[in-house]
Amino acid sequence: MNLNTNSQIKNNHNKTENFFLDVKKGLESDPKRLSSKYFYDEIGDHLFQKIMAMPEYYLTQCELDIFQNKTSDIADLIAFDDQPFDLIELGAGDAMKSTHLLKYMVKKGLDFTYMPIDISGNILSILDQKLNESLPELKVVCLEGEYFEMLNKAASLSSRRKVILFLGGNIGNMELDEAHSFCSGLKQHLASGDRVLVGFDLKKNPHTILNAYNDKTGITASFNLNLLTRINRELDADFDLKQFQHYQTYDPVSGACRSYLVSLIDQVVTIDHAVISFKENELIDMEVSQKFSETDIKELAEKAGFEIKGEIRDSKKWFIDSVWKVK
Repeated sequence: MNLNTNSQIKNNHNKTENFFLDVKKGLESDPKRLSSKYFYDEIGDHLFQKIMAMPEYYLTQCELDIFQNKTSDIADLIAFDDQPFDLIELGAGDAMKSTHLLKYMVKKGLDFTYMPIDISGNILSILDQKLNESLPELKVVCLEGEYFEMLNKAASLSSRRKVILFLGGNIGNMELDEAHSFCSGLKQHLASGDRVLVGFDLKKNPHTILNAYNDKTGITASFNLNLLTRINRELDADFDLKQFQHYQTYDPVSGACRSYLVSLIDQVVTIDHAVISFKENELIDMEVSQKFSETDIKELAEKAGFEIKGEIRDSKKWFIDSVWKVK
């Protein structure tokens, strides 16, 4: 067995151990919770692609509208000088939206390296193959892992100016205090003059928002329940999926759209050597999808030490891609 194989085995073991510890801690807390970052195994990736294709899930189309039709505006804000740079996308997924920007900047002859970061090695391998075929001249360095850990790796690989993409309203998958901490932590990984483009889903008609996360076909429910399937498979657990039900809610005042799984009976679940008890109607907090006002966005940027350099809206004015500069 060579060193690379040993290293891969150790890495996989560490990932499984971290997964177990996070799940155990979350389900032993009150209220119970699971981290949405673990949604994205191979099946989760596929289900999320289906969610993004749903007509109710307006977020994809809104930001795609920006990247398709206002590509030059984005490029002007992030590639504002002739200096080479690294374009780092956090949670890149299949890069459906950012590919429009990549093609535009390659065509313009801009000197940059694309560095997609994702926790899912599966989706990164698919993305790498797709870009090799569609944009063979593009320099791509895939980084599998947690955001800040991979930002450190990106900095060790290159000293060039950094431009960060954080799309899809993913900033909303954090509680507001976590979003503030994340933005402050992000700034600490960047240098003066670096830029960040963050996608924000704006507050709007609450029915529009709730329908996006509570589709009648049940794809979002399957997406949430798949995390229990993953825990069963990877952590030797015995969740009975028929005894859990998806529940969605949206508070238009706070802007928090929340996903839960509800235990339908009193039950006990074992996860490896851990035993977790559920009461009937007890909830697992699965995910928050925060919606923002313009004031929220400004406050978030300024508190973290960024200066807003521009904002690009979709044609419906439902979504903003906000470009920040490190002061």
